[in-house]
Amino acid sequence: MHLFPWAAAALLALCEAGQAAAASIPRAEHGKIAPKVLIISMFAPEADIWYANMPHSGLGDLLAVNVSTPGLSMLYPHVHCLADHSVCQVTVGEAEINAAASMMAVTLSTKFDLRKTYFLVAGIAGVSPKVSTLGGVALSRFVVQVALQYEFDAREMPKNFTSGYFSYGTLLPNEYPTTIYGTEVLEINEALRDIAYSYAAKAKLTDNSGAAEYRARYHAAGSAYASAAEPPSVVKCDSATSDVYYSGALLSEEFENVTEVWTNGTGEYCMTAQEDNATLEVLLRMAIEGIVDFSRVIVMRTGSDFDRPPPGVSAYQHLVILQQNGFLIAIDNIFQAGIEIVKGIVSNWDCTFKKGVKPTNYIGDIFGSLGGKPDFGPGSLTGGAGFKPDGKSGDLAKRGSMVKRGGFLPPVAR
Repeated sequence: MHLFPWAAAALLALCEAGQAAAASIPRAEHGKIAPKVLIISMFAPEADIWYANMPHSGLGDLLAVNVSTPGLSMLYPHVHCLADHSVCQVTVGEAEINAAASMMAVTLSTKFDLRKTYFLVAGIAGVSPKVSTLGGVALSRFVVQVALQYEFDAREMPKNFTSGYFSYGTLLPNEYPTTIYGTEVLEINEALRDIAYSYAAKAKLTDNSGAAEYRARYHAAGSAYASAAEPPSVVKCDSATSDVYYSGALLSEEFENVTEVWTNGTGEYCMTAQEDNATLEVLLRMAIEGIVDFSRVIVMRTGSDFDRPPPGVSAYQHLVILQQNGFLIAIDNIFQAGIEIVKGIVSNWDCTFKKGVKPTNYIGDIFGSLGGKPDFGPGSLTGGAGFKPDGKSGDLAKRGSMVKRGGFLPPVAR
């Protein structure tokens, strides 16, 4: 049925009005809390910005309901929720091990039903001056575990190497890994990312004069770093994961190359973080079991510091001496952009989000674990079928054949 624009708008308004009327009803499935959105923070400042500002958003107090569950971080032992359970938030802890442990605890908790929940990873990050700036907001399609490689100290690397990093199972930098662990690249729902972008782009982002002064240093680099000198905006680009907090042009350029190579030329490196691949790997494994829906994942990072210095500044000065003044605005813009996404999902739940946003791209990992053919890497391990829940895809026969041959083989060799 064709609808005139005014009629479609009226139906949307009616849907939103009906949703608002139902907003005060606590959401629960089989006695479990079933949030529409779970906000994932990594450390206290990223979480505190939600606690302080959510009551003024019209949605309610995020500390109204506080739920403990075994396995959460000792520092952040609760999941916090609005009174109606529509939005919850968890702080997983910094770096990959903490993030994976906490996310596993939440997803396996008997207190939550997360099958229809949208997961908003919302944290600060280092930012490439080629793509964004201090306080800038990025929404990703790919997360890439860039440090999952061999490494030489640069002082001992071969003379023909451009970097001390090179992929497992290869002989030179910038080649595709031939020994695969499975967490190298995770791709999420691009259609959902684009909707989230449209919501976040409505935000009035925070800036300050100190950040503007540091950004101005990049003018001297010319057009290559033009984005660095601009005020904060919302962009679409991808996130690199490394437990090493790196800084400097050489490492940043290397991990740009890794992102491009490992995504078969599709990904664009712009944000550096410590947790994203770990968080998404847990969600992927839980999606195999039907505990979560991997098509409902959003990754949003805000730029707190540049990943490489401006002209005339050393990497050391840039990292630990000079004040970039991006931290506070990056924290603030987590909320400024994030609340627009949260409100968009909550207000349009019945109209759009309850049924889910159908992916238009491949989603999942390099193994093809959720089914379909990965658009990066050597191809699906299961011929596109995906892995079955409850271990039904089996591994005993494969392990038995390895033992008979006298050893174990890498997960994937090409």
